[in-house]
Amino acid sequence: MHVASVTPFLVHPPDAGSVYGAGAKNLCFVRIETDEGAVGWGECYTQSDRDTQIVAHVDQLARYLVGRDPSLVKNFTQIVYDDIAARRGSMDLFSALSGLEQAMWDVWARSLGVSVHSLMGGAVRDRLRVYANGWYGGSKEPAELAERAVATVELGFDALKFDPLPGRWRTYVDDRTLDRAAANVAAVREAVGESVDVLIEVHRRLAPVSAVRFARMVEDLSPFWLEEPVLAENMEALAAAGARINMPVVTGEELYSKFEFRRVFETGAADIINPDVCNVGGILEMREIAAMAETYMVGVAPHNYNSTSIGLAATAQAAACMPNFVITEFFVNLDPLSRAIADSPLEVEDGCIRVPDGPGLGMALDEDALRAHPYRQFPVRGFGRLHD
Repeated sequence: MHVASVTPFLVHPPDAGSVYGAGAKNLCFVRIETDEGAVGWGECYTQSDRDTQIVAHVDQLARYLVGRDPSLVKNFTQIVYDDIAARRGSMDLFSALSGLEQAMWDVWARSLGVSVHSLMGGAVRDRLRVYANGWYGGSKEPAELAERAVATVELGFDALKFDPLPGRWRTYVDDRTLDRAAANVAAVREAVGESVDVLIEVHRRLAPVSAVRFARMVEDLSPFWLEEPVLAENMEALAAAGARINMPVVTGEELYSKFEFRRVFETGAADIINPDVCNVGGILEMREIAAMAETYMVGVAPHNYNSTSIGLAATAQAAACMPNFVITEFFVNLDPLSRAIADSPLEVEDGCIRVPDGPGLGMALDEDALRAHPYRQFPVRGFGRLHD
């Protein structure tokens, strides 16, 4: 059996302009087919304005994948890193590789009639706790956040994540900005009560002094964690801030491959990491990162700013094998599209999803449904003036 063709699909979420807000982006799926007619699916991480570039990388890597045995997953990913990329990684490269790698696992496991996780040592759990993201639509007003939080809990979630900071992503912010962010957290906590976990996202926005100050303003509200308070490029600064923050600190969504996670563990910069299976290099790379984390007693909460179809299914296959799994991400605003394109949508029940146990990833996509939502470029975003 060998790979005969690779086909990328760039998909535009319906009504993205009004529903998805600042979180809008096109989704990238990859389909591989073997000479025997077997099909496997994968998903590549994308960002708005960085999507056609991912497809270009898929097309280039496909030239090296066609003709190869899809069961030789590690062989292919190592060749990509060592030889094709000359050990020069990037988000675009690793995102493209991730989708292809997932599709290799999917078609290989399907050919054997088993799940991906069964090929990786078997599952240590059959359910995964999830938290909702994408529910707040860019809102930064306390009353509106509170209303949307309650509505999201009613969908079956017992954990919510959001970025409470208003304004552009700036490293140095004033006290008024921090006060408004703290008020947003307080409004959500009051609205959902103590039985729902509130996860705070900061998107690597703050200088350490502001991150520490903000954490102290909200720590009495019992946040589940503080995610990426400081730039991941400076692990020493993140570690120094984390030492003064009285809640779990998370980092990892913009780190790619095990090599970039090494400094997280060596510096003790985070209590939990959040690698993304669609941009770290795929399922096996995420499992290897999780194994590294386990030796440092660091938890893993996979990031999933991807669809709730293939991206989440691939996350579930990897997370099922992790003893140090904590929780993973479910983008509610991408779920309607995911349900329209997937044959076996993942259902949230009591704040959890079940690990798919069907062959491969346990999910396949409808190609006609994908083609019904063709790529569209999003409008240029309205960034502020240089001095803002």
